[in-house]
Amino acid sequence: MFIALATPVGAQEAVRDPRAVQPERPTVATHAHTVAPGYVEIEAGAQGDRAGSGLRGYTAPIVTKFGLTSHLQLNVVTPALLGGAGQPSGAGDVAVGVKWRLLDEHPVLGDFAILPFLKLPTGSLPRRTGTGTTDFGATLISSHDLGPVSMDLNAGYTRIGASSEASASNAALWTASFGVPVAGRLSWVAELFGLPTIDGSATRSSVALLTGPSFLIDRAFNVDAGVIAPMRGDLRNAIYAGFVWNVGRLR
Repeated sequence: MFIALATPVGAQEAVRDPRAVQPERPTVATHAHTVAPGYVEIEAGAQGDRAGSGLRGYTAPIVTKFGLTSHLQLNVVTPALLGGAGQPSGAGDVAVGVKWRLLDEHPVLGDFAILPFLKLPTGSLPRRTGTGTTDFGATLISSHDLGPVSMDLNAGYTRIGASSEASASNAALWTASFGVPVAGRLSWVAELFGLPTIDGSATRSSVALLTGPSFLIDRAFNVDAGVIAPMRGDLRNAIYAGFVWNVGRLR
């Protein structure tokens, strides 16, 4: 999942414009806020990961968000692999999740939500567009407004199902993401995220920095771009660009 806060949200949740975008990209984190009831928001983009010799393999994460109630949002993730650098192309594994905001303006947790999710093996394992596993997990989300700066903290756990090639395993994620206004509709996103090793495997824990600008074209449309720089572990350098569009109310 990805996040960028182009404009501050949170304390104004109850009175905000329902067409105002609430980006959860480009960062790995997500915020605790939800799309207005009955509205739909789409997030899409492309990410190019370095595959050696100056080549890149590209993915296209696409998230459709449906506002169910004032504190409940349905997420449907339909990723695609775009090939390049000898990488496969095709539809990836679909995932669904429900973000439920439990607290508003808590003195310690801020706006606090939980996001349980389920990933299904809809991609192709032989073509390497899917993992062949059914995974489930949950992410805890704490969002705060520090003056003009938006801060989102996430802690996630995933149970990765068994496949024909590997036994079941566990994965974890932590993030600290910040959105800083720069000038007018321009803001800057910076996030530190990590993938700690929790199942005793030999895989090293990874840490990376994601950063880049985010620009609000209008209230319903936001664009972003930037880079991901690994600091530890086996993550690769990457570039990304994308958009978030509040489509409007379902009829």
